[in-house]
Amino acid sequence: QVTLVESGGGSVQAGGSLRISCAASGRSDSSYSMAWFRQGPRRDGEKEREFVAALDWSAGSSYYGDSVKGRFTISRGSAKNTVYLQMNSLKPEDTAVYYCAAEPATSWYGGLTPSYFNSWGQGTQVTVSS
Repeated sequence: QVTLVESGGGSVQAGGSLRISCAASGRSDSSYSMAWFRQGPRRDGEKEREFVAALDWSAGSSYYGDSVKGRFTISRGSAKNTVYLQMNSLKPEDTAVYYCAAEPATSWYGGLTPSYFNSWGQGTQVTVSS
């Protein structure tokens, strides 16, 4: 496992933009596929964190949840094992705690649920007001 630290959360009005980042530290000799999940206000039946975006470090491929396609972009940072999530056209329903997750690139096979990632950050709050 590695230590993940998110930053950049905050409050923004609907239609605005925000960028959050995640840096992994620990096993610097390994590459990690990284993802973002989010958890909004609890609702009946909501048990899992919602998948937002993932980056396959080996292939360079990116994946997005249906609710954020076309608005959010996941990208690599210049530092190894660093990712950004650029969020544009934000909506009030995007309000959530956003969590960074990581899995060694050699052992991640594209799973997009929380169970496929073993390292997690502490989360950063994103609040979108109408």
